[in-house]
Amino acid sequence: MASEQKQGRSPELRKDWVTNRWVIFSPARAKRPSDFKYKSPATNTTADQIQDGCPFCLGHEHLCAPEIFRVPTSSDPDWKIRVIQNLYPALDRTLNDPIAVAPNPNLNGVEVLGGFGFHDVVIETPFHSLQLSDLSSQQISEVLFAYKNRILQLAAHSSIHYVQVFKNHGASAGASLSHSHSQIIGLPIVPPNVSARNDSMKQYFNETGKCSVCEIQVKELLIDESTHFISIVPFAATFPFEIWIIPRDHSSHFHQLDEAEAVDLGGLLKLMLRKMASQLNNPPFNFMIHTSPLRVTDPQLPYIHWFLQIIPQLTVVAGFEMATGCYINPVFPEDAAKVLREVPNPE
Repeated sequence: MASEQKQGRSPELRKDWVTNRWVIFSPARAKRPSDFKYKSPATNTTADQIQDGCPFCLGHEHLCAPEIFRVPTSSDPDWKIRVIQNLYPALDRTLNDPIAVAPNPNLNGVEVLGGFGFHDVVIETPFHSLQLSDLSSQQISEVLFAYKNRILQLAAHSSIHYVQVFKNHGASAGASLSHSHSQIIGLPIVPPNVSARNDSMKQYFNETGKCSVCEIQVKELLIDESTHFISIVPFAATFPFEIWIIPRDHSSHFHQLDEAEAVDLGGLLKLMLRKMASQLNNPPFNFMIHTSPLRVTDPQLPYIHWFLQIIPQLTVVAGFEMATGCYINPVFPEDAAKVLREVPNPE
C-alpha cells in the first residue's frame, strides 16, 4: 500500500505566502502519513509532583533566578504560574540600552550592538508531574495571559522592538529541564525571520488588498476549530505534522487577546497537543507565537496577522535545508491534516 501511494503522487514545490518560503514535498521519502511515530517519547514519566533538585517545583523557589511576577499575584506560596528571570540569559537586562559598539575597521561595516534585552522563563505549573496539555483550558488560558502581561511589561521599554514567546518540549527540542515551562525573549531588534514574514505579508496585501493569513483556504487543511480560532496544517508546511492555530478574526498583536479568547485558545491548544501526542507517540516539539513587532505603525496592521505554530520534531534539518532555506517535507499537508483530524479527541 505504501509503495502504491508513493507511485501515485509526484513531488511538488509549494510557496508559502506567509513566510515567503519554498517547501519541497517528496512523498517518495515517506512512510504512510499514519505511520509517523516518534521512537522515544518525550513524556516526563515521573509520578512525583515535586522532584528533588528541580528548581521549578513548588517549594524550590530559592533555587531560581529572581521572580518577576506570579499567578495569583499575592505572596501566597501556593502559586499556579511563576514568571522568572532566566538563570542563563541570552541577553543582559542590566545593560542600560542597546548601545552601538564602535565598528571594527576590519569587519567592513558589520553592525554590532551591546547585548541588551530580556530573557525570562514561564513556569507553567508548580508540579513536576504535569505537562501543559494536562492542564485545563482555563489553566492554559492563565499561562497565555502570563505571556500577554509580560509582553505588555516589556513593551514599556522603548528599546524593545520584538518579543518572542516559545516553548521547547523534550531534550531534542531544546528543553534543558523537563518541568513544564516556556520562555520569553525581549529583543532590541526585529529578527530577520520576522521581517521576512512581514515583508511577505505586505507583498501579498499590496497585490491583493487582503491579509494572506485571513485568505488561507482551509478545506482539506483543517484539523479542528473553535469559536475564535482554527487549527490547520499549513499549505506549505515546513515540517511534517506542523500545526498553525490562527485567530478567525484579523488580529495583529497576540497581546490584545481577551479572556474569552484566551480560554478558547487554551482549549484548542490543549486539543492539538494531545492529538499530536496520541498520534505521533508524544514527540519533542516546539511552539512559537508569531506576532507583530511592538513598534508597528497603523498602515502595517491590515496585513500582519498573528498565529501560533507547533512543530513536532520528527525529521532532521540537514545540509540542504541549511544551505538553501528550502525544506523537504515527506508528508503532504492534506494527508497530515486528515490523520490529525481523525485522531479521536483524547479525554
